[in-house]
Amino acid sequence: MAQYFEVHPDNPQPRLLKQAATLLQKGGIVAVPTDSSYALVCHLDDKDAVDRLRRIRQVDEKHHLTLLCRDLSELANYARVDNRQYRLLKLGTPGPYTFILEATKEVPRRVSHPSRKTIGLRVPDRKGLQMLLELHGAPLLATTLIPAGESEPLNDPQEIRARYEKLLDAIVDAGACPLEPTTVVDLTPMGTGGDPEVVREGRGSLQALGM
Repeated sequence: MAQYFEVHPDNPQPRLLKQAATLLQKGGIVAVPTDSSYALVCHLDDKDAVDRLRRIRQVDEKHHLTLLCRDLSELANYARVDNRQYRLLKLGTPGPYTFILEATKEVPRRVSHPSRKTIGLRVPDRKGLQMLLELHGAPLLATTLIPAGESEPLNDPQEIRARYEKLLDAIVDAGACPLEPTTVVDLTPMGTGGDPEVVREGRGSLQALGM
């Protein structure tokens, strides 16, 4: 049964988030609010946790998982970033954007895209999630909490509890999220002189990226 942590959206209680971070370090799966919608997160280097995450979401290894990073310098440890890409990343972080980049050796092969060797990366702009990342001390692997066979992410923590309580280790309730997915931009074409490609237009403004 999942532990349930009610945290203040603007002034989250570190004591509760520390308990959630401990569960993550032990291989747990936790539902967390982001600056776009609720997501499931787990420890990057725990194969069993990653497998569980995929089973709960019912997605295979071709589904892009996302790395949630604290800041741009941490992001650059897990992705190959050139100067053009970095300038664009600076415009969109922190914020509701997911950027697809070529993964470095720091990313386990089982979590990058099997044929493209790419990974989605994001620096969230949500205080509680930033605090959780700080307490965890490393990026978290994430996937939007969209139930299998549905198209909309879940946004009500009580509904998440009712539907997933037996599958998750914890739910962090900080109220409703904006309920709009991140804007996803593929930056890999820039590495060979091309232009970034919009994969999905969501909450993040393309104008803010100069696109």
